[in-house]
Amino acid sequence: MDLFGTAGIRGSAETRVTPELALAVGRAVAAEVRAAEEGTRPDEVVLARDGRVTGPAIAAAMESGLASGGVRVLRAGRLPTPALAHASQGRYGVMLTASHNPPTDNGIKLFRDGSEFDREAERAVEERVAGEEPPAAWDEWTETERVDTLDGYLDAVRAYAEGFGDDLDGLRIAVDCGNGMSAPATPTVLRELGAEVVTLNGNIDGHFPGRGSKPTPESLRDLRAFIADANEGVAAPGRPGAEIDAEGFAFGIGHDGDSDRIVIIDADGDVVHEDTVLALLAERYTRESDAADPVVVTTPNASGRIDERVREAGGRVERVRLGALHEGIAAVRAESAPGDDTRVVFAAEPWKHIHVGFGEWIDGVASAAVIARLVAESGLDALREPITERPYRKVSIDCPDEAKPGVMDRLGSTLPDAFPDATVDTDHGVRLEFPDASWTLVRPSGTEPYVRIYAESDEVDELIADVEAVVEDVVAAVADAE
Repeated sequence: MDLFGTAGIRGSAETRVTPELALAVGRAVAAEVRAAEEGTRPDEVVLARDGRVTGPAIAAAMESGLASGGVRVLRAGRLPTPALAHASQGRYGVMLTASHNPPTDNGIKLFRDGSEFDREAERAVEERVAGEEPPAAWDEWTETERVDTLDGYLDAVRAYAEGFGDDLDGLRIAVDCGNGMSAPATPTVLRELGAEVVTLNGNIDGHFPGRGSKPTPESLRDLRAFIADANEGVAAPGRPGAEIDAEGFAFGIGHDGDSDRIVIIDADGDVVHEDTVLALLAERYTRESDAADPVVVTTPNASGRIDERVREAGGRVERVRLGALHEGIAAVRAESAPGDDTRVVFAAEPWKHIHVGFGEWIDGVASAAVIARLVAESGLDALREPITERPYRKVSIDCPDEAKPGVMDRLGSTLPDAFPDATVDTDHGVRLEFPDASWTLVRPSGTEPYVRIYAESDEVDELIADVEAVVEDVVAAVADAE
């Protein structure tokens, strides 16, 4: 049974993430909690959901599964996913969300002590679901309790962000909440830090009427136009030496449905590349760390500009498969020798950031607060200036799911043969790095019948075309052989 993908369980609320599945997963989680803890922490599970229409029914089923499994259930209502993760510290958490997926979907994410379940823990839950975990004895069933955790989370984000940059002092920021769970979070924190915030799509609505839940350059077109129009003909706000106009915006923020993703819009209404945002945060965390060996954990599809800025700041980068930043953090710690001052200072993949000094969960609200303080200190342009932004492209090649293993196995040799000057890494797909700092990555999609090609280069179209030709030949050869 393969329930879990790269970000928990997701899918149609009618056919996959149904109340029936939620009941079964709830019982399985409860059994796993009781078996694992043996008194080392409370048998408590905080349960929250996003604003999707299907959330209440699935939450009711999940609550029934957990309670009949014999664990204490704390109902936290509607929360951003990072707020649920924060509330799971010292206990367990279940978040019902499909993040940026369409409104027809829902999902289940599991947390323990502020970190997502790793693969081993997810497999244990899968096995219990497949085995149809029975309820606990009748006298071990529990009565659920209502808890309010959002205010404590927002206070913690604000206090953490105050360790960076400057006071916001009226800095104008536009935030597109996308009718999602950032609505009660990001604008509140930014205002408490001193910003003047204007929101778009600032009401929670599980139909996502304002725009698609996934924040992309296309779905954020209203936010981009709003900022560009407001800033037209005025001094660009938030830039060093520029007077902040009363009607202009320093920058904009777009979130997904559950507030773990963040997109930054500059004063011209353009999307700041996700890897540039990642690089500027990674550099800042590395420079400010007092560790002898500061490490930034990222994913194979992340840009080489991150490596460049982290190296410049005195750190190094380690990569881990997509959706497993928490496993990468744990691996770096496990591999550190006793007494060795190796420390993960930041972990991120495009759009999603873990602020390790705050907590080991992906947190778009914390990113918004920290970035705002850095922009107030230096201006967005100055933060971006040291970062080399080479052209970047991603393409998808049709590939049946059953052919993916054979295709990736062959590409492990054919791609290095085709590009003999490249350094090769096959830990998470096939990644080639070239002497001029260009790179490409080929990896199978975990959710769709594609092989993905990522590339960054001054001649990115040429590089993509060369890699695409190799991949297409291999896909065709494997398909013919089958």
